[in-house]
Amino acid sequence: MIQTHDIREIEFGGPATYRIVVKGELGDEWSDRLAGLAISVSRSETGAPRATLFGPLRDQAQLNGVLETLYGLHLPILRVEKVDEDA
Repeated sequence: MIQTHDIREIEFGGPATYRIVVKGELGDEWSDRLAGLAISVSRSETGAPRATLFGPLRDQAQLNGVLETLYGLHLPILRVEKVDEDA
């Protein structure tokens, strides 16, 4: 089910914690290049590798930089999720 949020609830300027899932593999050595996010790799039901990046980013500009780096690595982005601090 797709959830919609009131745009007034979203803050664009401050820090937040994100979970980003990409199709493919990334080693831990990429963490520094990806804003220090923690990287873990798992397999989908079909055995395809998926990398999950998790951690805090200082603002939307830093998130954009991480997404641009992943795009430059030709890793399809499957999910970008702002993690609720209470979760």
